Formats: sequence, C-alpha cells, structure tokens
Amino acid sequence: MATGQLFSKTTQALFYNYKQLPIQRMLDFDFLCGRETPSVAGIINPGSDGFQKLFFGQEEIAIPVYPTIEAASNAHPTADVFINFASFRSAAASSMSALKQPTIRVVAIIAEGVPESDAKQLISYARANNKVIIGPATVGGIQAGAFKIGDTAGTIDNIIQCKLYRPGSVGFVSKSGGMSNEMYNTIARVTDGIYEGIAIGGDVFPGSTLSDHILRFNNIPQVKMMVVLGELGGKDEYSLVEALKQGKVQKPVVAWVSGTCARLFKSEVQFGHAGAKSGGELESAQAKNQALKEAGAIVPTSYEALESAIKETFDKLLEEGKISPVTEITPPLIPEDLKTAIKSGKVRAPTHIISTISDDRGEEPCYAGVPMSTIIEKGYGVGDVISLLWFKRSLPRYCTQFIEICIMLCADHGPCVSGAHNSIVTARAGKDLVSSLVSGLLTIGPRFGGAIDDAARYFKDACDRGLTPYEFVEGMKKKGIRVPGIGHRIKSRDNRDKRVQLLQKYAHTHFPSVKYMEYAVQVETYTLSKANNLVLNVDGAIGSLFLDLLSGSGMFTKQEIDEIVEIGYLNGLFVLARSIGLIGHTFDQKRLKQPLYRHPWEDVLYTK
Repeated sequence: MATGQLFSKTTQALFYNYKQLPIQRMLDFDFLCGRETPSVAGIINPGSDGFQKLFFGQEEIAIPVYPTIEAASNAHPTADVFINFASFRSAAASSMSALKQPTIRVVAIIAEGVPESDAKQLISYARANNKVIIGPATVGGIQAGAFKIGDTAGTIDNIIQCKLYRPGSVGFVSKSGGMSNEMYNTIARVTDGIYEGIAIGGDVFPGSTLSDHILRFNNIPQVKMMVVLGELGGKDEYSLVEALKQGKVQKPVVAWVSGTCARLFKSEVQFGHAGAKSGGELESAQAKNQALKEAGAIVPTSYEALESAIKETFDKLLEEGKISPVTEITPPLIPEDLKTAIKSGKVRAPTHIISTISDDRGEEPCYAGVPMSTIIEKGYGVGDVISLLWFKRSLPRYCTQFIEICIMLCADHGPCVSGAHNSIVTARAGKDLVSSLVSGLLTIGPRFGGAIDDAARYFKDACDRGLTPYEFVEGMKKKGIRVPGIGHRIKSRDNRDKRVQLLQKYAHTHFPSVKYMEYAVQVETYTLSKANNLVLNVDGAIGSLFLDLLSGSGMFTKQEIDEIVEIGYLNGLFVLARSIGLIGHTFDQKRLKQPLYRHPWEDVLYTK
C-alpha cells in the first residue's frame, strides 16, 4: 500500500468502459482546477478504437479510444490510475489485467457486487505488488484542486460549494460514496476544506481500508487533521484503533461510525452496503465508536454533533498556528452544455431540421401522429403507410389500394430497360446492393420512368384551362415539347399496355371521378390519329389518375394538389416501385454468379 499522496495536478487516468457523463465531469473538474492537461489520457472500450469528443473548458478535444488495456497502457505510460466502470461481471478480470500493467499504480473499481473471492484475489495481488485498490463499490476519490475519479463529489455546483477546486487541510475517508458528498459539504462549512477524500466502498472486502488511508494522510504534510466516517458491520475500524494505540497517527482524527440506530431493531438489519450488517456486539456502531474514542480519536456523541467536533478541532489547530488561512480564489466559470442551458431556459437555439411526418421521441414511433401499434393493429398496408408519410393523412382505402396497385405494376419491366440494365451491369461488376440499386435509379428521368409528374402537370393545366386535345397537343408541338405520358417504344393501338388497362378499370370501379383520366384518353385518341404508337403509357395513366385521386377524395386543396405535382410525389411512386425490381435484378445476378459484363463488339457501330 502506498504511504503518501496518491494523486497530483499532473495525474492522468485510463478510463475503462466509456461513460460520457463521469468523464466529462472529470474534465470539467480539471478545468475548474486550472489543470493544463486533461486528467483522462485514454478510454478503453473493448473491441473499439478511434476517438471520443468531449469538452475541456470551451475547447472540444478528442480523447483516444483503445480496444485493450495493454494498448492503452503502452500508448500512455505516464497514466498511472485505472478507473474501472465495468459491470460486476467483468470488473474483476479487467481490474486484474490493469494491476498487471507496470505503469498502473492505482485501480478504482466502481462496480458493486464483485464476487468476494475475486475481490480477495485482487487485494492479495495489489498488496504483493505495492499497488492501491479503491473499491469495489466505490464512487472513487478526489484530491482537491488536482484530480478526481469519475462522479466523485457529484455536480460542478456541489464541487464549488464544497470548495474542492482548491486544496484544504483535511484528509477524509469513508466507506460510503453518498455520505462522502455530504461530508465534503460539512467539512467545507467549518474548515478550509478537503485536501484529499476517499470512499473505500461498502463491500465486505474493500481493496484498501480506512486505516490504510489514514496512515497515508498522516504522511502528507498538507493534511493537518483527518475525518473518518465508518459504519456498522465488519472490523475495518479496529485496524484504525490499533494504529492509534500504537502511536502511528500523530495528527488529530475526528471519527464517527454510523448505524447506532441498529439497536432499535429487534432483528438484524442490512444497511445498504454489503458490509453494513452487524455480526455481533463487536461490529456494532456503538462498540466501534467507543473503541475509537478510547484509542484517542475525537468521537462526538452523535452524527449531528460531528460537524461541531470537526469545527472545534480545526479551530484549535488554527489557533495553534498549525494551519495557515487559505487564500480564497474564484474558480473559472464552466461553460454550460447547450442542451442543459436550453432545458433550463437560459438560452434558445434554432433547430437544424424540421420534421412533420414522423416522431420517434415517445414510447413508439408515430407516422403522421399515428402510433406504430395502431398501424399494425388496424392492418394498415404499404399504401396506408405511404399516405401517412407522404401525404400526412390517412387516405380512404380505395386510394391506398390504388397506390399499392401502382407499386405492383411498376415494380419491374424486364431486364432490358435502362434502369434494370444498369443495375445488372453494376451487380456483375461485383458491386454491393446499394451501388447496384443506385446505378439503376440514376437512369430514371424524363426518358425513363420520370414522366409521371410532367404528365400530371401538363394534363392538369390543359384540362383546367379547357383546352381541346388538338389545342393541347399542337400547342406542345409548337413549343418543341413531347407530350409526357403519351407514346411507347413497343405498345401501340393494337397492342395496348395491360398495366394501363388495369389502372383504368380500377379507377372506373372505385374513383368518384375520373375527369383527368378521361381527358388523357381524349388526348390519346387524337395522338393515335398521328401515329400508331402514340398510346397513353403507364406514366400518363398514373399521372392522370393520381390527379383524379387527389381531387376526387376531397382531402386536398387545389394548392396542395399543385404542390404535390410540383415537388415530384408521383415520380417518387415510380422510384419506390422500381426499386423493388432493381433489387430483384441485383440479387438475381449475384445468385446466378454472373461474370463481369462486357458489351459485344458486333453491337457497336465504330465510325469516324
């Protein structure tokens, strides 16, 4: 066991099992104390590496992350404190690994419930190799104005109130982490504050004892008096009694063992910590307090009188000139996190994204205000989900079924069309699914699958303005614009597109109005008089029928309909549908293990 000071203003630690809040609290304490370097040198997250971004004052810093304890220790040979936030299941193994590193001097084990047999092995190894264990089941420790472990002393506000940003004259040791925070506050009220504070942990077998740390404090010149807070159960306090009797401690010790109320209970009571259970009269709080008092410690009559006892002891040392008054300093202001400041109403900040279609903040995601459970329980289909996420409302069943029919009819059109061809070539080049899919999607545009919006836009404008098919088609011709939704490379008057016929049949059966589709058919009649292949294609059918769906449902204003067409909703339907086919072609090529595609020479016209 170390015989003097454990920490200093240059101490650095390795933090095991990344936890953002305790690390940030350590760094905030560093800044508060005026440290030049962060106290956390590296983070160990098994299986991970890279960096974690945190704040050191106002500066954002990157702390390296290592996959193993060995790698972190080798990279930071001056980091001699190991702070272990592993669970009780793995705390022993990781702590032993840390103890075996030649650079590690102190190991703090935060976890409760470490098996007692494992704790004994750790203690034995540490004592044999002159290393220090704080814990298990500890919040850690602190040297005022220099270094702190994890969540020790709590929030920055509490640290400032307890004057822990600068050293005092009191050495404090306790079993309880929670009571340590309370005592830091008590000691700061009646003395010049803490020099070093340690919570050894509440398990039955602590890695270091109360007396271990009192003997250390006795060897630290800056520590002028000690305060000990024990508890019923175990016999740890008696090692301190022996040290006092043997004259190993020359400085005043104010001590109190909590748990005196245990005698009020008829049966044995467990007080929080695993070790806080009296195993007989010798382990009672009253017996320990009496033994400490007889050994020379200053023991008050009750916990309530502990503060007065500390004050009297400190004032006496001050009068004797053994303690010099501490010059108070004003600690720097820790920048408040934006999230915290917003929550407290101190600042306001603009959001970066607006979302009106979904919300994942509650117990379950919602689509346009409809909970996921409702969507499943009511048997909603893909069309219903599209109506919620695209149109922000629940459309009638005939509308959502029409959407699903469009998706099914447009999912694929064979391997020869440009989109499928691109996906096939990309897949055969050994590229992944996303690359193959995107390769096919990038061909969608005015000449392939991307004419639905334009068809809807032009058909709507012409119909709403009352143009005859002749006026519409010839007007487009004068502008040099082909009529979107009209014409097909294969289909003709005598070989109609079955997909168009199915859509028209469904609309006639279910739609309250098919005004725009009828106008599109009239336009087709006129264009067929010019050429046999100028038929209404699937783009034109979907575009005109979607106009009928939007206007006939009575759920959209004219402005909303114009916006839907302008934004590109209808092309989105083709993109969604055709993605199914493109993914299918990609899987098909990979399943068939097709080789790299090379276009045949005989299919290329080489010319000057």
